[in-house]
Amino acid sequence: VGWTGTPDDLSEPFNVEGVELHPVPISADEIELYYEGFSNDGLWPLYHDALRESTYSGEQWDAYVAVNERFAQALADIAPPDAIVWIHDYQLQLVPGLLRQRRSDLTIGFFLHIPFPPFELFSRLPWRDEIIAGLLGCDLIGFQRPTGAANFATCAQQLLDVETSDDGRTIVHDGRRISVGVFPISIDVEEVENLAAGRATRARTSQIRARLGDPEVILLGVDRLDYTKGIGLRLRAFAQLLESGQLDPERHVMVQVATPTREAVEHYQDERHEIERLVGSINGRYSRIGLPVIHYLYRSLDFEDLIALYRAGDVMLVTPFRDGMNLVAKEYCAAHIDGDGV
Repeated sequence: VGWTGTPDDLSEPFNVEGVELHPVPISADEIELYYEGFSNDGLWPLYHDALRESTYSGEQWDAYVAVNERFAQALADIAPPDAIVWIHDYQLQLVPGLLRQRRSDLTIGFFLHIPFPPFELFSRLPWRDEIIAGLLGCDLIGFQRPTGAANFATCAQQLLDVETSDDGRTIVHDGRRISVGVFPISIDVEEVENLAAGRATRARTSQIRARLGDPEVILLGVDRLDYTKGIGLRLRAFAQLLESGQLDPERHVMVQVATPTREAVEHYQDERHEIERLVGSINGRYSRIGLPVIHYLYRSLDFEDLIALYRAGDVMLVTPFRDGMNLVAKEYCAAHIDGDGV
């Protein structure tokens, strides 16, 4: 059950590779208010240590409630008796509670792919009680890391006065026992290793190094273009090391891949402009003709090309301010099947 990614799409259910998919329509206005607004301009910065100021808008909250109700109703309509329903991420935190009201027979799980903030930050949210109550509609709530699980249990206890076990892994609410678990997401290690060992990848890796001028050390960053990832600070640190002479532009180059994301949100537009300004400034000062010291790509890469780039990189820079579970670090390690790389 999900949104197709197209505004005002009223598609009928359809089947892909044996999986029955049920579209939930979201209007263009709701994308602006619910998705880009409340979810990504309100919850996202708050859940990432309030790195940027959140927007708290009643109109955006109303849209968030409306879309969550639509998802809950769609699930209530199609779920078989006594089914297990698994709900994902911060855009749908009200769905468990709304679904529980409609279908008490269901077993409901929820997984949060991003951090959950401490009580002091979460308390900034005007609708904090409603979010906690929505999540407590679950039988199981999953987080990436123990910190997120502990923060949630504390918020539930402080805001709704629930009973929690000493370890915070069981919550009693409304006569039900709710489990709180930690399930760090991983990668398909075997797939990465097989790709990395392939002849085509090794050839592509050699081509990458040659195109970069065969430097002694390639420093690599691969991130979504998001202000939580610390790309700007990373570039400034690189420039400082060049300035101090600890890095040599004739021996060390940096490759930064920034995957476009949420391009309609103002914070992301500002971040892109700042990164591009920094890249231009550093290259203008330290590059040689035909050999920039920073190679910057603002686009997505095919997975095969990404694995080859991982193989080419001598030092992988993973420097987020705050992250749920960064898979780039895991992919880089898995791709370096010879045990090299830092």
